[in-house]
Amino acid sequence: MFTFNYAAGATTFSALGMWLVVLAALFLFNEFSRRSKAGAFFSFIILPAVLSVLWFTVLKDKTYTDWFHVAKVYSALAGCIGFWMIRHYQKKDKEGNVLWRLADKKWILAFPPLILAINIAEAVARDFQIGSLGLQQQMFEGQVMLSGSWNYMNGIAGIINIITITGWFGITIRKVTAKDKSQDMLWPDMLWFWIIAYDLWNFSYTYNCLPGHAWYCGLALLLAPTLCAFTLGKGAWLQHRAHTLAIWCMFAQTFPHFQDVGKYAVNSTYNPSIYFAVGLVALLANVAVLGYMVYKVVKTKRNPYTGELYTDLAAYQEVKALAEGNDHNNKKLKAAHSYK
Repeated sequence: MFTFNYAAGATTFSALGMWLVVLAALFLFNEFSRRSKAGAFFSFIILPAVLSVLWFTVLKDKTYTDWFHVAKVYSALAGCIGFWMIRHYQKKDKEGNVLWRLADKKWILAFPPLILAINIAEAVARDFQIGSLGLQQQMFEGQVMLSGSWNYMNGIAGIINIITITGWFGITIRKVTAKDKSQDMLWPDMLWFWIIAYDLWNFSYTYNCLPGHAWYCGLALLLAPTLCAFTLGKGAWLQHRAHTLAIWCMFAQTFPHFQDVGKYAVNSTYNPSIYFAVGLVALLANVAVLGYMVYKVVKTKRNPYTGELYTDLAAYQEVKALAEGNDHNNKKLKAAHSYK
């Protein structure tokens, strides 16, 4: 699947070691940006403002300038800024009493699924673009590409992934505790099976359209937010994904040669069978999630786009219990579904 750059002095140990460094750095950066209100403000507003000046001036001949890379970095940053405002923006009176919070406005809860769908759609468009070009290990916008049926399979998987985004009006804020003051943006209806289907689709996309970067922005970049969502930051996968994606995009824009040349560059083996298998797995996983969503809709008669769909599942209830003001409601919810 991957080939290390042995000609430039790489070893299996150095390649795996750097992958672990990238994974750990992304995980730790996400912890810094999610647990600190000021840290997130610096990371996603001040830092990119400074870097943007550099990208379009002194680094303009080195950084990525094609539409996809530019759209990716700024759409990821838009998500981070929007999520930060949902988590923290509020209006107070002169006595310091909270009059209203952005998180309590139902209309703003359409923003997270919208920015997520846009992000997925960008990649879907790229997959279809690469597939239509008929490239046979040819250079295109800085990457050697191999076009094939896998591009179309994965593009369809991405569209299904958008369709299966559910329950965004249930997005809420994590309650502050002694152990966690992050006020994460929780999405109880976005459960492990959707996240895994997304990861499989997105890895296939990176392998198809960024084959020289998939070792890092495919494997490490996808694993970091998923690990956090399954451990320290349960229920806040989308927030973790946006944070890690934004910092990686900023790093890649600033230091493009890290992935492209030298001992840490890792490339695809360009084996059509592997491309096909990866695309097929991504498609089947997303079809399975779609089938399960339809099954739940038929069984529960719930509308997955105007309400939450998976409220009877233990994984949903575990996340819901972390939300502000949901201790009492969660007990009633568990009791209501205890007979199932």
